[in-house]
Amino acid sequence: MKLKYKILFAVITICLLTLPAMAKTKPNATQMVPISFAELAKQAKPGVVNIQTVKNIEGGGRVYKHFFGQPYGGKKDPLEDFFAPFFNQQPQSRKESSLGSGFIISDDGYIVTNNHVIKDADQVKVILHDKTEYEASIMGTDPMTDLALIKIKAKNLKHLKFGSSHETEVGSWVVAIGSPFGLEQTVTAGIVSAKGRIIGSGPYDDFIQTDASINPGNSGGPLLNLQGEVIGINTAIVRSGQGIGFAIPSDLATGIIDQLTEQKTVSRGWMGVAMQNVTQELAKYYGIKETKGVYVAKVFEGDPADKAGIKIGDVIFLINDKPIESTRDLSIIIGSSSVGETVKVKFIREGKEKMVKIKLAKRPDQDPETKEIIKGYDPFGFRLKQMNADLAKKLGFPQDIKGLVVIDIEPGSPASKTSVRQGDLLIEVNRHRITTIDGYQQYLSKTNKGGVLQLLFRRGNSHVFVATFEKP
Repeated sequence: MKLKYKILFAVITICLLTLPAMAKTKPNATQMVPISFAELAKQAKPGVVNIQTVKNIEGGGRVYKHFFGQPYGGKKDPLEDFFAPFFNQQPQSRKESSLGSGFIISDDGYIVTNNHVIKDADQVKVILHDKTEYEASIMGTDPMTDLALIKIKAKNLKHLKFGSSHETEVGSWVVAIGSPFGLEQTVTAGIVSAKGRIIGSGPYDDFIQTDASINPGNSGGPLLNLQGEVIGINTAIVRSGQGIGFAIPSDLATGIIDQLTEQKTVSRGWMGVAMQNVTQELAKYYGIKETKGVYVAKVFEGDPADKAGIKIGDVIFLINDKPIESTRDLSIIIGSSSVGETVKVKFIREGKEKMVKIKLAKRPDQDPETKEIIKGYDPFGFRLKQMNADLAKKLGFPQDIKGLVVIDIEPGSPASKTSVRQGDLLIEVNRHRITTIDGYQQYLSKTNKGGVLQLLFRRGNSHVFVATFEKP
């Protein structure tokens, strides 16, 4: 019996001595590389599709295609604008193919992909994991977030479910599935490298950055967590970098997809301001304690912010009691708000805090800045843009100058036979001051056919000259 007690005492002693060390061991200790992604890939692959599109391109011919063709998408070649006039003199139509990926979100054939994958496509073909092919219909697109919804006529399809991108932490394991370079059902793995990335693609930049290999053709495919849930839609890569890819967060995408499913279009709230982040200099100037908030650089006339009394120079720092630390914060909050919703906006004006309520309108399909550009060419062959401070600075004009800048001249037009060139500033027509696109168009409309129009241009800081036209 004594031996048994001794043994029992020794066991208890060992347990007590090791208890502190055991207590230090965390139950959720860091898990390194998973043993295998095979099971996850096996479950998710049936929900991932290959997308092939065909579009008819007018102009360019074989030479143009050889030098400037972009079979897998990507940025426009910077030389294209320079050489295009030479090649486009003998336009030939051609068919251009592109490749991408997508994933099924319902058993009756709804599929999510990127807008740039199917943009302007005349034909969209979907290939399932078992090689079955379907013609797809485009149900709706949202260029601002680069999302698109397409549909095939099929039933009982294996589909993927969305997870929360907000709950996904930096450093979490993720898996990308897609068709890089047309190689279908390719699986790559990595981690979430960062969140909230801004890459300059639009007003709603809020990308997940990952080092899971993403290449041309992966666009539109899912980025999955270890539970097989979609937490991102693979969208962009940095061509000059290694291991840098970007995905649209699922929390942003789901609201867009719901709207596309229900109404085939997306409606967003709109305040009607142009803005920039608050710098240290601006914070000091306006008496703001922290460099947070957004500076109102422009208020579009007649839009909600203008009606509510927002002015240039105001610094917005709260919307519905949510802190606004950057222009992205404001864009996402307002863009995700409903049309007609009233938001409470707090801002600083002349060192004092103020508050207004703004009833949001629908975001215009066309950015207000582009309204300041004539669509196409005027009757003489000029394409004009309304002057603003940024453009004046770039062209070397005084920042308060008014007029219309020549941004393009139509080949073979009356304008092309004058000495006017890109960058010249139209300031008067028949000694009538011209400051806006609308004013210019209204003046032209009042001139009878055959009437003589003398256009006064300014080049640089001093040179002024006249170009004379007869209204066609």
